[in-house]
Amino acid sequence: MEATVARLTAVLAGLDDEAVRAPSGLPGWSRGHVLTHIAYFSEAMTRQVEEALAGRLVEMYDGGRPARDAAIEAGAGRSADELREHVRTATAGLLDAWRKVDDWSRPVTHRNGDLAATVYTGWRELEVHTVDLALEPTSDDWSVEFCLHLLDFLKARTPDGLHLILVGGNTRWENGTGEDRILTGTFTDLTAWMAGRRPVRPITGDLPELKPWP
Repeated sequence: MEATVARLTAVLAGLDDEAVRAPSGLPGWSRGHVLTHIAYFSEAMTRQVEEALAGRLVEMYDGGRPARDAAIEAGAGRSADELREHVRTATAGLLDAWRKVDDWSRPVTHRNGDLAATVYTGWRELEVHTVDLALEPTSDDWSVEFCLHLLDFLKARTPDGLHLILVGGNTRWENGTGEDRILTGTFTDLTAWMAGRRPVRPITGDLPELKPWP
């Protein structure tokens, strides 16, 4: 996770106010929206960890999804300096909280999981949303290890009645039962597509409509 946070921090170093107002890779969101979401997610996950260490269970966001969405809208228009500092302190706080964990099996309310699962959730969120900034790095920088993890998380997106087969170089991933549907491309592009992101290069094959993000 330290490497993931370091990549995000490096991206933020060169952003100015014009850049954070520009569209991100997510429809309807500026880069300011994405950065605000990253910061508030990191703070919320830090609270999950700290409360679990104290033997308590709390909701991910006070006020649920509506309060989360309202906070993102309210914070998206801040200056590049404000956004950069918020992300920096929030992600650093999350890393510090994980370093204090003495028992990774402690439960948390997020996805009814445990503290070990919060690390994987953070890994997905930060890696994917760094790419959503539509700057550098792109999904090409995702490791095979991360791609396989993300695809395993996204198995539920496989359409019913399909045996989905993704082939990228020497790496193959498959899921589902039914009609074989083989898609080929770089493995990072195939993973980006499965995650609902625009691949860097075209994918070969008949792309099915995926189910919602789990």
